[in-house]
Amino acid sequence: MTSVLPNSQFIRFLLAGGLAAAANYGSRFVFSLWLGYGVAIVLAYLVGMLVAFVLMRHHVFSGRGGALTPQVLKFAAVNVLAVLQTLIISLLLARWLLPLLGVVDHVEAIGHLVGVAVPAVTSYFGHRMLTFR
Repeated sequence: MTSVLPNSQFIRFLLAGGLAAAANYGSRFVFSLWLGYGVAIVLAYLVGMLVAFVLMRHHVFSGRGGALTPQVLKFAAVNVLAVLQTLIISLLLARWLLPLLGVVDHVEAIGHLVGVAVPAVTSYFGHRMLTFR
């Protein structure tokens, strides 16, 4: 029977992902000083991806033994889907759902925070089953 508790690899994934998400989320505010919301989200996501790849390759999935180029390409493919999730969720929340619910303050920050959090599970399985096999 499979345990419903996360294994230590998943915990390390969440910690590494949390650091990468913080880099993503924080850098979006810096990018937003000069760029539009959508562009800033995508660039911030790239910052988060770089942090995530380094941490996950070295501390989560033991990917150091594998060839770097295929891992980078697979990592990017998994994250293309995740960035689309992040962008769609962030925009839908900030531009439509939160205002519809009467939330008017900090809608972009709230939308982006939720948008960054959602791909955690899908990305874990994508990287575990594809990127760092």
